[in-house]
Amino acid sequence: MNIKTIIALLSIASLCHGHEIHTNRENPRLLPLPKDEENFHFLIFGDRTGGPPEGIKVLAQAAEDANLLDPDLVMTVGDLIQGYNENDLWIKQMEEYQKTLSVLRMPWFPVAGNHDIFWRGKGPKPATEHEANYEKHFGPLWYWFQHKKCGFLVLFSDEGDPADASKPRDFNRPEQQKFSEQQLQFLEKSLAEMKDLKHVFLFMHHPRWASDIYPGNNWDKVHQLLVRAGNVSACFAGHIHRLRYDGKKDGIEYFALAATGGQMPGIYPGLGYLHHYNLVSVRPGGIQVSTLPVGTVMNPRDFTPEHLADLDAARAINIKLTSPPLRLAADGTGSGVYEMEITNPAKAGIEVTLTFAKQNGWVLSPDHQHLVVSANGKAEVKFQWSRSGAAPTESTPAPRLEVETEYLAEKYRVALPARVIPLRVSPPQLPDEAFAASTQEFSMKVAGNASGARVDSSFFDLPIGPMTLETWVYPTEQQKEAGIVAKTEQSDYGMSIDQGRATFLIFLENHYVKATMTDLLPLNRWTHLAGVYDGKEVRLYVDGVEVAKQPARGARVSNALPLYVGADPNRKGLPSRPFHGRLDEIRLSKVARYQAGFKPMRLLDTDPNCILHFRADRASGRYLPDHSPSRAHAVMMGDATISESPQ
Repeated sequence: MNIKTIIALLSIASLCHGHEIHTNRENPRLLPLPKDEENFHFLIFGDRTGGPPEGIKVLAQAAEDANLLDPDLVMTVGDLIQGYNENDLWIKQMEEYQKTLSVLRMPWFPVAGNHDIFWRGKGPKPATEHEANYEKHFGPLWYWFQHKKCGFLVLFSDEGDPADASKPRDFNRPEQQKFSEQQLQFLEKSLAEMKDLKHVFLFMHHPRWASDIYPGNNWDKVHQLLVRAGNVSACFAGHIHRLRYDGKKDGIEYFALAATGGQMPGIYPGLGYLHHYNLVSVRPGGIQVSTLPVGTVMNPRDFTPEHLADLDAARAINIKLTSPPLRLAADGTGSGVYEMEITNPAKAGIEVTLTFAKQNGWVLSPDHQHLVVSANGKAEVKFQWSRSGAAPTESTPAPRLEVETEYLAEKYRVALPARVIPLRVSPPQLPDEAFAASTQEFSMKVAGNASGARVDSSFFDLPIGPMTLETWVYPTEQQKEAGIVAKTEQSDYGMSIDQGRATFLIFLENHYVKATMTDLLPLNRWTHLAGVYDGKEVRLYVDGVEVAKQPARGARVSNALPLYVGADPNRKGLPSRPFHGRLDEIRLSKVARYQAGFKPMRLLDTDPNCILHFRADRASGRYLPDHSPSRAHAVMMGDATISESPQ
């Protein structure tokens, strides 16, 4: 080790007061080390009561969380049991609470709340209601203890009316919102006994410091005693079942907890309504308090390869159509029953929620379904569907099924990524005359925004691999950018105009590979364009002549967007960048049709390799007939029309 390294390590050691960074690297950076102090943390549970009996399960989950966090101790802020009852039921609820927290690997400390003390029943009221039961089974009503040079002080905020003990206890009555002289004397004496401690923490059930809730209390006396002590850092309470922070007053912070199983108007964390516990980190110089929702602490030891594999299996839950696809008439109307089968391949149950996104013209009933599919089980789903006729400028996209799933583990739920599945819709059955040969030269004219012909992706399937996209074009103006035939949106393929030049592009692996012509695309005459991908390269042919090629390998990345003739889909699947001019003989094939120069045919053949073939010589209503085996008829949109072609 050279002298520079020795000097550097000695510098680190001196800065860290005896601690050092150990390394044999030269010129090490001086990394700051943690302070060598006695630090610890503890948890505080909120109210358990006032809600349904299932709230005890929330408390049980909080106990599991606590064992994972492993604090030094757990405090409460009262309302441990439902209470407001007679002795027998009180004892039963007390035993339930004690049993639930018996799993804790650290000590826990009770605080008495109104539910724990108030007696209600048919017989005569005991003089101190349930105080005797509480002190026998839970502990003293007020007390303090020391831990790591810190004091934990518990007060009782439901003493009742000191002037008339015969009255039933009622925390809403001003005369019952005060601390007795006996308890104030205990507080003053205890604070004196804790004067040499670094921090003192106060716990009680009611946040008596909140004068807007308890206008008749004597909290000022308590606060002055706490301030005089000089080492009280924070006060914690519950009861209101909503997070509340009343700031720092004279150096003391005031926190009210929401609930740990107790009743609330709903789970709205942003509004302060949630099941949680507070985590308090203690250092000699101060504290940090954070709120952790119950059930969010995860055990990394649960994520074994076997468990991860089962979660992945659950994510791949299979939703299979068991009835024919939705069949529409030529006018866009239809109705029927849609049946699906859901298969759960996981070793745990899966809760599935199916919701149908609203789509113009479509009605599905019921609009959502909720079911549990057992481990390695199946479930059937059935619903009615109907659709009104399509407007002249409207396409008929398939309705979308939003799928939300939760993996039902033994102790918790795992929300899995949501999926959106377009339902399968069959293209309409067009009359035979829609496919008859035309005796005149017709083509599709595109003009104006939101124009073109839309083919929904669910109507056809182009296999991953070689392909050919071709068409005859008759541009009427020079365009900087436009879609000719496109399905592009950071994926898939298309033919487009780029600075007046035709380009064929296909998205492979993680980028587009483009073949672009050098010359400008001629105006006001027919030109044949063909884009070919053969698995090795991308090529563009203009009137049968190869004008550009690029090496290309990899699988095509597909999307669920529609294909547009005469436009380009945007992210929402709507037509954009319309082509200005005419299109004819649009053909998409699942093979690389051209390997060298060729003479393009004015009328293209329809064969088994065709995935789409639009002759564009006639329309059937608003549909552009597809002559390929797919019968994926396109819907003409905007100002797209079929009319006589220019020569």
